[in-house]
Amino acid sequence: MAQPADFTEEQLPEGGTALHFSGTLSIAHIGDLDQRLRAVASTVSQIDISQIDHIDTVGAWLVYRMARDQGAPILGADSDAQRLIAAVSGSDDVEVTDAKPSAALHVLHEVGEAVVDTARTFVEFVGFIGQCVKGAFNLLLHPRRWRFHSIVQHFDMVGVRALGIIGLMSFLIGIVIAQQGAVQLRQFGAEVWTVNLIGRLTMRELGVLMTAIMVAGRSGSAFAAQIGTMKITEEVDAMRTIGVVPVEALVLPRVIATVIMMPLLGLYASLVAIFGGGLFCWMTLDMPPDTFIQRIREVTPLTDFYVGMVKAPVFGAIIALAGCFQGMRVHGNSEEVGLKTTAAVVQAIFLVIVLDAFFAVFFTEIGWN
Repeated sequence: MAQPADFTEEQLPEGGTALHFSGTLSIAHIGDLDQRLRAVASTVSQIDISQIDHIDTVGAWLVYRMARDQGAPILGADSDAQRLIAAVSGSDDVEVTDAKPSAALHVLHEVGEAVVDTARTFVEFVGFIGQCVKGAFNLLLHPRRWRFHSIVQHFDMVGVRALGIIGLMSFLIGIVIAQQGAVQLRQFGAEVWTVNLIGRLTMRELGVLMTAIMVAGRSGSAFAAQIGTMKITEEVDAMRTIGVVPVEALVLPRVIATVIMMPLLGLYASLVAIFGGGLFCWMTLDMPPDTFIQRIREVTPLTDFYVGMVKAPVFGAIIALAGCFQGMRVHGNSEEVGLKTTAAVVQAIFLVIVLDAFFAVFFTEIGWN
């Protein structure tokens, strides 16, 4: 059985003290040896470790530190003890410096990491879109694999359950457009042009754009959270194990449902916004409803409706793909679910606004303005 580490003091005839270590100088048997060595008050002239049974790195460090502080030689060390003492003594030669990079280098490092991460995410997103296109072709070739029940369920989640909040938002936006437009146009005696502002702005831009932002925050985040949770609980891996393609089962039903519902929600939002603007014109500008409706029909060209209906399914596809893509990227722990859900909403809204700017330029160039 290993003996606890200990030492004794011996007064030397020529003066000074000799320390004789015994027992096992290892971390499990040192006990209070360190405190007792620090309490040695006399001058140590030599340290004898010939009587120890075993020594490890911690014991070698205690012996070396005592010899270094007292300037005493170490006697009776075997080959193992000499090797460990030499190893721990080398730590005194290492100079540890606290690296403090400049603020500029830190900012450049952060920017570089963001650029690399953005490029990597873009490449992965393009690959994910390729997987979805491949899955769609497979479903066209094998119609029996369509999951119509899942698509209808997402119709309800994306569309029907969103009617209330989208309707309220669009109604208020219509009132705000009418109020701000009337205030500004009143300065030029052109309040009647408020109808033009309401009709064209809601049908062409804000109806579909605000609906897309609302769907991104509501449904895109839900897609990322649902699929991310399934990734954490290994349900996606289990689907692959039994031969089910996750893209066909999880992603495509959500994409199809969002693409189909977005034009309907966009048209609904535009009509509700026009209703809100018309209500404001009736109550504030004394414009009768039949006059407002007639003016809307006169000043809002059919091309504005076409523009909104062309943009809506594209926005829906981008929102659903971004949400499912970030959900599929979840790995590790549940914290990733929250991070990827946030990333899905940010990515979807960013891409929607970029595409809206592209469509604005494109439709202007082809004469739909």
